[in-house]
Amino acid sequence: MEYKVPENPSENRKGDFTPLVVISAILVTLYLIANLMAVKVIRIGSLSLFDAGTITFPFTYMLGDVLAEVWGYRTARRVILLTFVCNAMLVLFTGLGVLLPYPDYMQYMQDAYATVYTYVPRIVVASLISFLLGGLANAKGLVLIRRFQSGGRNLWIRTIGSSAIGYLFDTVFFVLIAFAGTVPASDIVFMIVVQYVAKLVIEVLFGTPFAYVCIGFLRKRFI
Repeated sequence: MEYKVPENPSENRKGDFTPLVVISAILVTLYLIANLMAVKVIRIGSLSLFDAGTITFPFTYMLGDVLAEVWGYRTARRVILLTFVCNAMLVLFTGLGVLLPYPDYMQYMQDAYATVYTYVPRIVVASLISFLLGGLANAKGLVLIRRFQSGGRNLWIRTIGSSAIGYLFDTVFFVLIAFAGTVPASDIVFMIVVQYVAKLVIEVLFGTPFAYVCIGFLRKRFI
């Protein structure tokens, strides 16, 4: 009997579109959004505190925690490396867009585009290195903390503890690579402290509760 391929391509490989694919896609998207939002600085009163990307960035760590908790460090590492590659592609192709020719009547749009997408090389390097080190440290930290816990209880200890480790790597390396030698040392220390605390507060208030919901849902429905 001749085998016929179903008309609906999705029926050819049932089960391929897994929660892992969804979470990975959301993690990559949130990180790219964070980088695009980074050109907007949030100012309260007389203080320029942190860039707008800080709002979405902690959720990439939350999803990294979900990946490490449910699928293990090896899978989390692969997704983090994929995110790293996707960000490098974003930088490459948006930068290329700045160089492409344009009509004279679109000069205002070209100026706006160039303002957002003309990257300072050391900022790009700082972003890539800090995310890679911080993301891997976060995932590895969660696995190590779980190893010393009995029964895998108290998820909040793992999510917050691992994020505290990851944010330390991410924030310190980013600020030092991006701004060392260009701003006073006191400002560098201030930026590190403020960004680190802001990310950790968002993790505690929003990231960890979402991690509980996400992990609970996955274990109930798919694991």
